[in-house]
This record gives sequence, structure tokens and C-alpha cells, in this order.
Amino acid sequence: MIEGQEGVTWEHWCALAGACEEHGVDTLFRSDHYISQANEDANVAHDAWTTIAALAARTRTLRLGTLVSPVTFRAPALLANAAATADRVSGGRIELGLGAGWMEREHRAFGFPFPETAVRMEMFAEQLEIVHRLWTEDHVSFRGRHYLLVHAPGLPKPVQAPHPPILVGGSGSRGTADPAARFADEYNTPFATPDAFAQVKRKVELACERAGRDPATMRVSVMTGCVVGATREDALERARRLYDRRPREHPFDEWLAGFERHSAVGSVDEVAARLQQYADAGCDRVMLQHVLHTDIEPVRLIGRELAPRL
Repeated sequence: MIEGQEGVTWEHWCALAGACEEHGVDTLFRSDHYISQANEDANVAHDAWTTIAALAARTRTLRLGTLVSPVTFRAPALLANAAATADRVSGGRIELGLGAGWMEREHRAFGFPFPETAVRMEMFAEQLEIVHRLWTEDHVSFRGRHYLLVHAPGLPKPVQAPHPPILVGGSGSRGTADPAARFADEYNTPFATPDAFAQVKRKVELACERAGRDPATMRVSVMTGCVVGATREDALERARRLYDRRPREHPFDEWLAGFERHSAVGSVDEVAARLQQYADAGCDRVMLQHVLHTDIEPVRLIGRELAPRL
């Protein structure tokens, strides 16, 4: 999981995707933002779906997706077409992550609408349904509070059948869990401890039960920070570099203690033990946030050393 708004150039993306395929990392997710949280005057933020489509043409096996695309950035028909187009370019390797959006600063900066949370949740529920239907129906008519479609052709269809996996990002609230239970394949929550993840998973299971869906058919995953090294000393050196990327309120040791509560930090063995805690809590997969994106060695460690131990 790469924070694409933090200065990830096209050359960096090519190196990351190449390393993933070389070292057996199955899926490369990226954030969908237009402005940096660390240094908005210097860090480039390329468009998520343009980047994914370009990487789809350069790779052969790597799955690609957003974690997650805010509903405030694109009309649902545009998003459905963009993701389906990328799925065709890739030969069926795209995953669509969808969320309600949260970073107010980028909306104000670039003129994206940023209504109150309740309204964004309504937009999310409508957009999720529309994208799903455009991918699975011949024509779609829809009249909601925020979107209107009139006999829209459901084209282009994606390669994957019945559609690319749809992933919903959230914290287990009914505003995201209930629509996900109707239309999504996976529910992802960010930066949750194993205990907090278990609580979110239970909320998602209850949403599935309310929708009359077997909870076992919904994957539930977590996105967590990851700083891994061949040894703990290597990992701590990377953690120091991560700390130095921006001004911090607390000294390094205090920051690290807080970071480790919600992330996987340490040697390959230590990170494997942390991920096992998520597995024990019922987690289906973990997206590892790699912020030091110019450092390719952690990609090798994840694919060659960490994955075989899980």
C-alpha cells in the first residue's frame, strides 16, 4: 500500500511495481489523493486511476487497486468506466476500493465538493450501487438524492466476472457496512489494532446478517503501517527515516511507541508475529503501508521473507 500523494514519481511507481512482480507481492494498492499531507508544496501527487491504468499496461501478474477512492472526486459512471478500462488493459487484475472521503484540505484546495459526513455517506451508498450495477447490468436507470442515470448502457464491462472485486473502506459504521453488505466483496479498516479489528469485523458480520447475506462471503481486511527490516536494528533505522520525513510533535522514542501500537514494526519475525495476531482475529488479508517508497528492500522482504512465514 503506497501513499501516492507523497512524492511518488512515475519512475518510483515503475520500480515498485517491478519489485512486487519480481519478489512475489501479489497486489499493489495506492491511496487516491491529490495533495500531500507531509509537504504539499514539494510532493507530487499523480492521479490514482491514470497511474493504475499505466501500470496495468507495464505489468503481467500484479493486481492493482485503490485504497480507497473518495466518492467526492468522480461521478459514479466515470469511476465505473475508468476502473473497467484499467481492468481491460490489465487483462483482469483490478480491484476497486471505495470510500466516503475525509481529507477536507484537498477538497478545498482543488474545488471538490466536501459536504457534511452524513451527505457523503449518502453519496457513497448511491455510488457503490451504481458502479456495481453498471458492471453487472445491461442498462441502468437510477434516481437517488445525488445521482440520476437514465437507461445508461453498462459499458465497458470489465474482464473479471461478475466484476472486479469491490472493496469498501471504513470503521464498521452502518453508513459503510450496510451498503458494503449489499454490493461489496471486501471490507477494509485502516490502522486498527487486532482487538479493534475484531470489533469492526463483528459489525460487518452483523451488517451482512441484516442484509440476508452469509457473512462468510465478505472478506474483511486491515491496512496497517509497516516498517520491516532484516533485523530490528534495520527496521528502527527505517523508522527513524520515516520520523524525519516531517516535523513531529513528540520525540522519536515516544512517536515510535505510539506508531507500534497501530502498525507492524521490527524484524521479519516480529512483523510476522504481529500479522499472526490479525489472522487470529479473523483478518483475511493485510495491506502493508510502505511510506518510504524509494526503499525497495522492504518489498523484497515482504515477498521473499515475510509472506512464506504466514
